[in-house]
Amino acid sequence: MSIRPLFFVYLLTVNFAVAQEHFKPYTQPIEGTVLSFVMQPIPGGAYTMGSLKGNTDEQPAHHVQVDPFWMGTYEVTWDLYEPFVYKDFERARSGGNISPEVDAVTRPTKPYLDMTFGMGKDGHPALAMTQYNAIQFCKWLYIRTGIFYRLPTEAEWEYACRAGSDSEYYFGDDAAVLGDYAWYRANSEHKTHPVGQKKPNAWGLYDMHGNVAEWTYDQYIEDFYQQFEDATADNPVAVPEKLYPHSIRGGSFEDSAADLRSASRLPSDPSWKQLDPQIPKSNWWFPEAPFIGIRLVRPLNPPSEAEIRAYYDKAPIKDY
Repeated sequence: MSIRPLFFVYLLTVNFAVAQEHFKPYTQPIEGTVLSFVMQPIPGGAYTMGSLKGNTDEQPAHHVQVDPFWMGTYEVTWDLYEPFVYKDFERARSGGNISPEVDAVTRPTKPYLDMTFGMGKDGHPALAMTQYNAIQFCKWLYIRTGIFYRLPTEAEWEYACRAGSDSEYYFGDDAAVLGDYAWYRANSEHKTHPVGQKKPNAWGLYDMHGNVAEWTYDQYIEDFYQQFEDATADNPVAVPEKLYPHSIRGGSFEDSAADLRSASRLPSDPSWKQLDPQIPKSNWWFPEAPFIGIRLVRPLNPPSEAEIRAYYDKAPIKDY
């Protein structure tokens, strides 16, 4: 049986020309609930990825071509994420009814501690999930909406963050004004804050610098850029094949200004599960990473059904 609701099939078979005609900001409702989220159109184009003066893993700076996509205006908040985590909560938010397709989605194990870490829930970014967890959340959205949502690639993330800029941050090079645009170590009081309180970039994206760092789909490979030194990379992605490390972007409320730069790359780390008492450790949560969250992407030209299944249904790697 197809994992998508049949009445949404037309959304995935719409041709590219029609999709381009409707390439504008939109609000995605979650059918049967009061929940929704906002997506911004990111025009395709070319840019220089990386940095000439940054860390070695940001070099060489190289040319990249990126296809158009939509990206979440905000980081995914607990308001949207919690119904995925707790089926009973989703049922209550849906008036007591959940379709069999939605009901069949594998949910995270219930966390054994408060995953907000006392920092706040309403309007705050969801956090401390594994990359596998983040992808399964995207699958839940797909069943709920019929739209293919996924994590950004590193190349997409940096392109969207820069929004046409070539400076250290999307607003320029002066870290002294970073507090106008980001929650980070100097102003966060060591906690997350509700999304959208700082100034957005030129493409209407908030909190691309700071608040929580954000998952990308890519495997973190320190010298990945070397292969593109004398070429233009076309939608590059380091397809993940190992459990560690994966690339996270944007920096968080715990990070210094340098880690919030548009080109900055950070790897996931097994120490984020160091205190997990389970054997094998949880596929779903990073109890010692209350600084990592999610931002959604929707490609303008959706992949095939087989490609969608391959993306969502990749088996987790056991973590010992």
